[in-house]
Amino acid sequence: MRLRVSHQTTYRYASPANTITQILRMRPRGHEGQFVVDWRIELDRDARLQVATDAFGNIVHSFTLAGPLAELTISAIGDVETEDTHGVIRQQLERFPASIFLRETHLTRSDSALRAFAEEAAGNHVAEPLSRLHDLNAAVFEKLRFNAGRTDAATTAAEAFKAGHGVCQDYAHVFISAARHLSFPARYVGGYLHREGVALQEAGHGWAEAYVADLGWVAFDPANGISATADYLRVAVGLDYLGAAPIRGARLGGGDETMSVAIRVDDVGVAIA
Repeated sequence: MRLRVSHQTTYRYASPANTITQILRMRPRGHEGQFVVDWRIELDRDARLQVATDAFGNIVHSFTLAGPLAELTISAIGDVETEDTHGVIRQQLERFPASIFLRETHLTRSDSALRAFAEEAAGNHVAEPLSRLHDLNAAVFEKLRFNAGRTDAATTAAEAFKAGHGVCQDYAHVFISAARHLSFPARYVGGYLHREGVALQEAGHGWAEAYVADLGWVAFDPANGISATADYLRVAVGLDYLGAAPIRGARLGGGDETMSVAIRVDDVGVAIA
């Protein structure tokens, strides 16, 4: 299928900001199941976008703007052809061995309750690894309730698991934490999800990838209880959400800040036989 994305983020400041610096992970890379046809990133202010790749191979744009700035809009627009690879990610730039993704972070640190859940959910240790991960994915989907507005970017996997609810970011962190406890390298994926019949979305989507020996990285979406399909557009990866967040930055001045996000992900036609 061919997915067309329009992602607009607008910041408004209670008083004009003096300086704004942002780091963007908003441009996808290609892999076996994903071909970037056209993609551009735009600002509603004159700025020079510096382009680089980060430690995990994500494409990173950065900029600094001098104020006074009362408002700033960042847009990403593009077309990407996707196909269903049953969640398996091949021909993707990998800069580190998979074992680096066994590292805990503050957001993915487990506790005794989460570790016990992981061991029960994934079944016995002689089961086929891929089956264990599918069982874990289904168990996280069943365990948590999707509830927007009750967690935020600082909520940890253990906190979301204890509360029993969260958003896609929390589902992914719980899965990652549990998978790492079971000795599966796992990482966070930020991107977009095409939802049939949904015109506008207020946020992108987050899911996880786990490494299976002799197969490679496999994408799991515990918020929906499935592996990634052609409806998923992969943009950035990290040890947790913070490493794959679409926009991170800092500013001087500006007072209180409000942010609004408008995303469209449309299927504009099948492009791959």
